[in-house]
Amino acid sequence: MRLLSITGIAAVTFSIWAAAAGAGSLRLDGHSEQGGLMLGRTDPGTEVFFNGHKIRVSKAGDFLIGFTRDAGPTSILELRYGDGSIRKETLTVKPRKYKIQRIDGLPPKMVTPPKSVLDRILRENRMIKLVREEDTAVPYFLKGWIWPAHGRISGVYGSQRILNGKPRRPHYGVDIAAPIGTPVVAPSDGVVVLAQKNLYYTGGTVIIDHGFGLTSAFLHMEKVLVKKGQHIRQGEKIGLVGKTGRASGPHLDWRINLFDARIDPQLLVPPMHAAR
Repeated sequence: MRLLSITGIAAVTFSIWAAAAGAGSLRLDGHSEQGGLMLGRTDPGTEVFFNGHKIRVSKAGDFLIGFTRDAGPTSILELRYGDGSIRKETLTVKPRKYKIQRIDGLPPKMVTPPKSVLDRILRENRMIKLVREEDTAVPYFLKGWIWPAHGRISGVYGSQRILNGKPRRPHYGVDIAAPIGTPVVAPSDGVVVLAQKNLYYTGGTVIIDHGFGLTSAFLHMEKVLVKKGQHIRQGEKIGLVGKTGRASGPHLDWRINLFDARIDPQLLVPPMHAAR
């Protein structure tokens, strides 16, 4: 069995590979922690269930599992092999501490959007939700991962602001501060499933489907250089860094979802200085 790696480098924080006598094989590589993603491989024809839900497995036996920002301490992985045998693994999920920032005294319009744009926000949110529900059968993600842009890390996964005493949604991506016009490239292979120039919150926005429910989103771009339905290869330019939508300065907000599980993009790539 070949080595599978979530990242484009050999660094793996968690790996399990076992094939007990009479049982099928299982390999997991990646990060068993809140916000982590793991790439698994088992025998072809095996059915895989994660926390009770059946998930897609490729013909070669590849599959993905992911952990939310606030995932509990354990998750259950069940495999049902072609010979009828069943294997269950209890995965320990490492907890994380997140940066919480409190800001008081802000004008109300800076905390809550005006009613005049609520319908637009709801419409755009539904559009994004639909593309993240796709379960494409092609495992584009096996290409591995690179940074979509380079610059200073100005925002991290899981952080949260409390504005005027009201908790806001946590930040589910990594912010890369860079000058307007800095190229943004595809971090892995996939298909463009959303390309919008001016969404209310995120401005110039692209979402790429990497297969098996795994998607990347690229927010606040000055220009969108791809179209919906376009096949993209790793390293191909998809847009330019900007500060469109509700952004206080030029940066790229890169986010990853496994269906509705928010994944930390920084766990998929080498440190920024090493990548550069």
